[in-house]
Amino acid sequence: MVLVDLVDNLVTFILILIIVFIFARGVVIVQPYQQGLTIRLGTYIGRMNPGFRWIVPFITEVIKMDLRTQVIDVPSQEVITKDNSPTNVDAIIYVRVMDPEKAYFEVAAYKAATVALAQTSLRGIIGDMELDEVLYNRDLINNKLRDMLDRDTDQWGVKVERVEIKEVDPIGAVKSAMTEQTSAERERRAAILRADGEKRAAILSAEGLRQSMILEAEGERQSKILRAEGDRQSRILVAQGEAQGLRIVAVGSRALDKRSITVLSLDALKKMAEGESTKIVLPFEISSLIKQSARFLGATEEQMEETETLLELSDDILGDMPGKEDAISSAQEILKDIEKIEKSDVKMISKEKSDPNE
Repeated sequence: MVLVDLVDNLVTFILILIIVFIFARGVVIVQPYQQGLTIRLGTYIGRMNPGFRWIVPFITEVIKMDLRTQVIDVPSQEVITKDNSPTNVDAIIYVRVMDPEKAYFEVAAYKAATVALAQTSLRGIIGDMELDEVLYNRDLINNKLRDMLDRDTDQWGVKVERVEIKEVDPIGAVKSAMTEQTSAERERRAAILRADGEKRAAILSAEGLRQSMILEAEGERQSKILRAEGDRQSRILVAQGEAQGLRIVAVGSRALDKRSITVLSLDALKKMAEGESTKIVLPFEISSLIKQSARFLGATEEQMEETETLLELSDDILGDMPGKEDAISSAQEILKDIEKIEKSDVKMISKEKSDPNE
């Protein structure tokens, strides 16, 4: 009896283990980012939402599909461009499963299929472009490849969100040629820059020489003007001095009447006669002098009292005498004109330096 009880207990324990094992085999846990596909005895039952689920074990299979964006690396491959330049190109593809049923039932392995499709499409796109276009138009290649893959993978329930070209690496011979081309281009730009600098230097030098000649000519002109102005002022002052001397002589001679002048004239003739010269020069108005002497002696005419009208000299004939202040004012005005001309020339030079292309 003890043996029978022991066997019964063992069988019961084994049955419990079998039941627990079967129950455990039927437990399925679907993560929040997954979608389950239930297949029972070769028949698709339906989708299984995230959470704790239990299925009939051994006859039911659950395929879990990841619905997150996945990164697929496209291996590097050698591609021939339109201008027959071999180059190695690789890329990265970002895909997401939109329809789990299609992604599992329509294609055996959507990741491998997407990579193969990306490689063939990439060869076709780059084969229609030259190497320079491939190097400078990566965005264009990315957009074209994304559109082509998205259109072709739509039947698999997979959406291509983004495509990025990681590297475009020409082979050794092409890379060496590109290096030489880049070096030649840099030398050409350097030569252009040097020539442009020499041209600008020559232009500035010629402009400086022109401005120097203009300033020198302007200075010479102003110098001549100042010298002429000084000469004019000097002549005016000399003439005014002579006029002032004549005025003094005229004022001094007002007090002399005709008799005094006659006496002085006879005295001058006496001094002329006292000389040792054998020639005597008589004045042109000797007859008038004799007549005046006769009237003074009263031999021929009655002595008449003559009223002499004093000579009134007008200041208008002499004009305005320029003083020291007038001369300084004229010189200052000329200097101001010179400074204005120099400032305008400096502004013109500064403007041409700031905009040498004009």
